[in-house]
Amino acid sequence: MELAGIGKRYGRGGRWILRGVDLAVRPGELVRIAGANGTGKSTLLKLVAGIERPSAGRVVGRGTAAYVPERFPPALPFDASSYLLRVGRVHGLSAAEARRRAGEWLDRFGIADRAGTPLSKLSKGTCQKVAVAQALLAEARVLLLDEAWTGLDPAARAVLDEVAAERAALGGAVLFVDHDPARLAGLTTAAYQVGTDGALRRAEEPDAADDGPLMEIEVDVPDGGPLPAGLPGAPGLTALEGTAVRLTVSSAHSDALLRRLLTGRPAVRVLAVRRREGER
Repeated sequence: MELAGIGKRYGRGGRWILRGVDLAVRPGELVRIAGANGTGKSTLLKLVAGIERPSAGRVVGRGTAAYVPERFPPALPFDASSYLLRVGRVHGLSAAEARRRAGEWLDRFGIADRAGTPLSKLSKGTCQKVAVAQALLAEARVLLLDEAWTGLDPAARAVLDEVAAERAALGGAVLFVDHDPARLAGLTTAAYQVGTDGALRRAEEPDAADDGPLMEIEVDVPDGGPLPAGLPGAPGLTALEGTAVRLTVSSAHSDALLRRLLTGRPAVRVLAVRRREGER
């Protein structure tokens, strides 16, 4: 996907919110978009999503895109499950597949027990989980997270961290905006800053936070083939006897790594999961 000379302003004489933005994002990349309030970060994501049209330039090769807004409108005449089912159908899923994916994401975010609750009766945090779920069930090529962590409880934030890393590891392109400068530190492939002049510039990524003790995951790779590409947490690899491999990764990324190993291609057999000796 590429943004070529993108500019955006509202009205012919309006101020340019974005001007001359060039950005190429390849499959598998996890990209942070930073900037002060009001500089056009959300506008940039909406342009990529196709929600708004650029005043200048174009978006090339976007493919399917899914967008999570900072604020989800709860006054929709659906319960959580039926809303996700309708979104899935809009994305071309069969009713059975849309229902399956909806249930999977409601369960993963811990709100399966509220599947039949009207959106207007849900808390802001629960509505935000539904907002995230509606974007994830589409499995779009491009995932756009606009302050999507706002209002989520710590457990749900951790799930969304995992999901963002997983989507990139599976070959999706993920662009996100978040007020926490350490969000996904150590996992992002690039960071950009939107300036007050509307220009987009490359930015330095913050150092990875202390993500807890190191974990060792030993797996057997069939026929000694390669591991799935783009593993979460950028684990260290050590060859063991035969076709076994040990992966060392921080505990913050171990769950996402295990899920990727078990669901990726080629499939691997997990032999052991343990905290590295000497770690507390």
